[in-house]
Amino acid sequence: MRVLFRANLDTERSNEAIRNGTLGKLMQSAMEQVKPEAAYFTTDHGQRTCFMVFDMQDSSQMPAIAEPFFLDLGADVSYTPVMNPEDLQKGLSALGR
Repeated sequence: MRVLFRANLDTERSNEAIRNGTLGKLMQSAMEQVKPEAAYFTTDHGQRTCFMVFDMQDSSQMPAIAEPFFLDLGADVSYTPVMNPEDLQKGLSALGR
C-alpha cells in the first residue's frame, strides 16, 4: 500500500542531530530502508518536517520505520494511505458507475 509518511522533528533534538552530524545519516538510512518514490523536507507547523511517499508491503514495517524518528529526533510521526492518479482511476472504475 502506498503511504505518505510524515515526521515533524522536535526542534531541540533535531538541532543537536545537525550539530553532531547524525541528522543527514538518519535521513539517508530511512530513505535506503523505504526506497521512497518521493521525499520532501520542509517546515510544517514551525517544525522541520520530512515527507516520504513509499510502498509499505506490510503494516509490521511501521515500528522499524518510525522508531528512529521517535528515539533520535523526538518526532511526531504519521502514516496516511494515499493514491496516485492511476490508483484513483482504478478505484473509481471499481464503483461500477
